[in-house]
Amino acid sequence: MQQKIIALPKLDNLTPTMESTALKLMEEAGELAQAIGKLRGLSGEEVQVDHHAVLAAITRELLDVAQTAVSLMFVLEDQYGVDIQQALEEHINKLRAKRYLK
Repeated sequence: MQQKIIALPKLDNLTPTMESTALKLMEEAGELAQAIGKLRGLSGEEVQVDHHAVLAAITRELLDVAQTAVSLMFVLEDQYGVDIQQALEEHINKLRAKRYLK
């Protein structure tokens, strides 16, 4: 199984809640969608942006989504006692059961 492993820090200058982080995650996902759609001309608007600049914007927004998702994982662990490692193992098993993995 091929994996993409990233390590993102716990943001220690914030006091996130589950609600504030979930809202931030949706905001960041919207910005990613905008980068993919609008910057690539899928919104119907004529956009003249360098292909590499578009890919860079998509990558930045994707990493913002990932950081916010990781931040929510920290909130779930720290404030609610969720075992993210166990949840990850269950997630991988679910992917296998759905035959998304060989």
